[in-house]
Amino acid sequence: MRAFVILAAIVITGCGDAPAPEPRRDPSADPAYVLKVQQLADTTHQAEAAFQQKKPDDAAALIEKAEPLSSEVLAVAKPSLTAMEAASDLDDLYGRMLLSNRHYEWAMFLFQKCSARWKYWQPQTEDTARR
Repeated sequence: MRAFVILAAIVITGCGDAPAPEPRRDPSADPAYVLKVQQLADTTHQAEAAFQQKKPDDAAALIEKAEPLSSEVLAVAKPSLTAMEAASDLDDLYGRMLLSNRHYEWAMFLFQKCSARWKYWQPQTEDTARR
């Protein structure tokens, strides 16, 4: 009988209202995320400048530095447009560097990755269609 009372008490306390689900936060609105996107864009811009100035080793070091940022900003469920643009610009630059070094297969892979990234982007704009 005593075990039955204890079991009944456990069941009754377990039947309370479930806590309301916490609303999901948009990680792309987080200030740290925005800062990482800006760092990615700045690093990509510096790498682009180094590549244009015929400094491929400097550009390669900057691209290597930016790759983890690119992966991190694209890891959220719905990345921001600026994050997609920054990651796409980095991949495009990396592809052009590989192309200049005659690594055609890897360059093609990166260009196709950029193309696939923008193919299903919503909302489609003139700029996203161009990319």
